[in-house]
Amino acid sequence: MRQTQAKAVAGVTSVVLKKKKMTGTTDKEFSDKETSVKSMSWREKYRFLKNNITVEPMLACYIIPSVFASLATQNLNLEKACRVNLRYSAEICDALSARQTENYTFEEQEVQQLVASMGVWKTILQSALPAFLIMFVGSWSDRWGKRKPCMLLPIVGELLTSIGLIVCTYFYYELPMEVAGFIEGLFPAMTGGWFTMFMGVFSYIADVTTVDTRTLRIGIVNVFCSLGIPIGLALSGVLYKKIGFYGVFSISSFMYVMALYYGYMKVKEPKKIDVPVLNDVRCAFFRDFFNVKHLLATFKVAFKSGPNNRKMKVMLLMLVVMVVIGPMHGEMNVAYLFTRYRFNWDEVDFSIFSTYSMITNLIGTAVSVGVFSHLLKIDDAIIGIYSSMSKILSSFVYGFARTAWVFYLGAIVEILNGTSFIAMRSIASKLVPSDELGKLNSLFGACEALMPLLYGPMYSATYAATINTMPGVFFILGGILTVPAVIIFGWFYIQHKKDAKVIQNKENNVEENIGVFSIAPKEVQVGSPILNGFRKFSENGGIVNKAFINDGNFVQKF
Repeated sequence: MRQTQAKAVAGVTSVVLKKKKMTGTTDKEFSDKETSVKSMSWREKYRFLKNNITVEPMLACYIIPSVFASLATQNLNLEKACRVNLRYSAEICDALSARQTENYTFEEQEVQQLVASMGVWKTILQSALPAFLIMFVGSWSDRWGKRKPCMLLPIVGELLTSIGLIVCTYFYYELPMEVAGFIEGLFPAMTGGWFTMFMGVFSYIADVTTVDTRTLRIGIVNVFCSLGIPIGLALSGVLYKKIGFYGVFSISSFMYVMALYYGYMKVKEPKKIDVPVLNDVRCAFFRDFFNVKHLLATFKVAFKSGPNNRKMKVMLLMLVVMVVIGPMHGEMNVAYLFTRYRFNWDEVDFSIFSTYSMITNLIGTAVSVGVFSHLLKIDDAIIGIYSSMSKILSSFVYGFARTAWVFYLGAIVEILNGTSFIAMRSIASKLVPSDELGKLNSLFGACEALMPLLYGPMYSATYAATINTMPGVFFILGGILTVPAVIIFGWFYIQHKKDAKVIQNKENNVEENIGVFSIAPKEVQVGSPILNGFRKFSENGGIVNKAFINDGNFVQKF
């Protein structure tokens, strides 16, 4: 569970800029900065990059301890299952920990099946509450312009989890495996977990970037994630071997405190102009937060009709979230158990492979974002297609691997898999205006939070049922379930081509329009699903694309 979105319209007019919900850097200021970057020296470019880093260090200090503590947590569950729940002798459990399983195959299967069965209800605990809360969090974040609480609360949850696991380690034989599993799931669930964190991060990034720079900035955030994960994985096995449970959980707690400090002191909240006023009633905050009408407003974002198949695009992106994120959550539940059983790997072996896998994924992500998207301007949907195909092909390599080198080969085949997430986020951020972005990200976050409820038990049950025949079946299952993503991204590419053709026709007829106040760029990126039309006196109060009319807030009558 632990290892795993904007200003909506490009080239907005100065009139609309005066009506923006969030104050901050304008598109012109961003454009001036981007133009001046080309003439900067390397030192000036470094300073520019440093000044534009926002949430990335906080995210790194959140991800790294989450990842390297996850392996220690899995081993804590395995150790407690063996020594406390099943009450096997120290000789047997020591042999299993040392991966000397030749004479204890039955005991290894029993321990793994017990841990896998706990993974079913633990996944439900970790996902059900965040899926409910995130629907309200996104709407609240949009209304009040608050992004920082969405990023800081999940860190608090992980900090409490680390402290709780230290307690479980101290009372090693008094507390069974289920208590550690309950603590591992409860606190992140109560504070939103990774789902709320990423909703807050990507909404914040969208608030402080332009449409043109958003794919790159989202890619940079994903690179920080991709850097944090291999660092955490590389440290996980070594730290566990050297300093044990106490050391791992203590270092995790310290890094969470650092993340809280940086997020609270260094990340600047974009200011909101029209802040609502709470009614002077009892429990006003909770009444406002859990107001059902705000929940309905969140759902209306998905089912809101508009030109250019807006409703269909949002709903299909929600489906993409499910088929892209789902297999990732499912595989994380049982991948370590699989490698222990198939290749007799220990913690260090698994952390070495995981680090190698994440480095190859980082290289693929960097090439996709830096070259394919930023330089070659390849359509986001095309990036999503080849990324999904990479996942599908690698699943068969992993599933049929019987030797370690073939398993390592699967990571090469999967090198481009991480960019499907970036493509999906980039497309989504260009579909709605900024005052609906939090709601849209809430829907995506809810879909993501629900996926472990489906994929976690599915993968755990599949692995437990096939461990004696073909334990790698769950990898192949994930590849098959990813096929719809290829079809959906293909549909998006066709729609993008049609949208670009419509824009070209509008630009060809621009001189025939009377009283035109143009906001359209001379060139339109093919991958953008947004139709930047022309403002007329007589059309929609000045907005050609009805998808971005929001109760008059973004409409200026001329």
